[in-house]
Amino acid sequence: MATIKPFRGLRPPKEFVEQVASRPYDVLNSDEAREEAKGNEKSLYHIIRPEIDFPVGTDEHAPQVYQKAAENFRLFQEKGWLVQDEKECYYVYAQTMHGKTQFGLVVCAYVPDYMNGVIKKHELTRRDKEEDRMKHVRVCNANIEPVFFAYPENEELDKIVVKYAATEPEYDFLAPTDGFGHTFWVINDDEDIRRITEIFAKIPALYIADGHHRSAAAALVGDEKARLNPNHRGDEEYNYFMAVCFPDKQLTIIDYNRVVKDLNGLSPQDFLCKLMKNFDVKDMGTAIYKPQALHNFSLYLEGHWYSLTARPGTYDDKDPIGVLDVTISSNLILRDILGIQDLRTDKRVDFVGGIRGLGELKRRVDNGEMKLALALYPVTMQQLMDIADTGNIMPPKTTWFEPKLRSGLVIHKLD
Repeated sequence: MATIKPFRGLRPPKEFVEQVASRPYDVLNSDEAREEAKGNEKSLYHIIRPEIDFPVGTDEHAPQVYQKAAENFRLFQEKGWLVQDEKECYYVYAQTMHGKTQFGLVVCAYVPDYMNGVIKKHELTRRDKEEDRMKHVRVCNANIEPVFFAYPENEELDKIVVKYAATEPEYDFLAPTDGFGHTFWVINDDEDIRRITEIFAKIPALYIADGHHRSAAAALVGDEKARLNPNHRGDEEYNYFMAVCFPDKQLTIIDYNRVVKDLNGLSPQDFLCKLMKNFDVKDMGTAIYKPQALHNFSLYLEGHWYSLTARPGTYDDKDPIGVLDVTISSNLILRDILGIQDLRTDKRVDFVGGIRGLGELKRRVDNGEMKLALALYPVTMQQLMDIADTGNIMPPKTTWFEPKLRSGLVIHKLD
């Protein structure tokens, strides 16, 4: 069962929130962060992308860069751009995209829950990325950015959230980069706090939706602090890390598509012929074609869109991994026909989040950068949870969640 607790959030005053709040560190590069933070000394990028305070080209993993993150974090607090709440609270965080709103609870998750599998994963992590975020957590002694969890929908939690959502929010603004809405309330009523903790204690598992590396880093640092503390009790703040938990039924996973640089020596006609072994192939013309259902794919090649429908027997609907369209396409198209063996390392393939639209796939093929594009039907939350529940790992680049959590609305200090 899931253990959570409230925490004394470190937050920007209302008048500063739009200047402080930023996109997550891993959705933009140093140049983009430098541009977005230009002229804004309060931008969280000075903490999560501190290389922007150094000359262009500075190694973002250099020791002085991590140290700068800690210095800037102290500065933000000294200048009153981040102020800690007086009591331990939970928070409601709502995101609105294209008219749809999802409501999350900002909580502190329990480090041992990550270690023992109550917090469930569906992706592999890379040690170098874990270590980068671990260094950041260590030097700041805080979870600067939250991770993104899902939990099985709970009616009583929904009622508590709805009660707060009917009140005046603490923050309410549109992000400048995409126009998505971000709204935030503080839950400081003792009875509501107690009840939320009790309800989560009956929820069997939490699921990492987005932020596997941040989750791993936060939990590993907490575990490290516990092992290094000779007087460790188990209730210290470092035993917890910050997460935004959303009901599974409110979340939508959007498509995560592929573009490939060449046809592995095949002519377009030979490539299409090879596809016909395992797929029903239909030329849909020049208008953009979007996959219509599970096991239906969209191919863009030589100015034409094609519908590819996997034939029965080419997949296993009873296997949580075998049923995935990313597995079918990876095995039967990318591996068997195009010779792409490892999606993590092969430079011939690239990945495009569905938030960019299928027009982005067309653009990258039409401009000659890529030879073909493959669009996939999105994974469902149920598929994700089935994979996590069975201890399986999704293939690389399977899920894309939008909207992304805005960083800087609240921070969790580890002491």
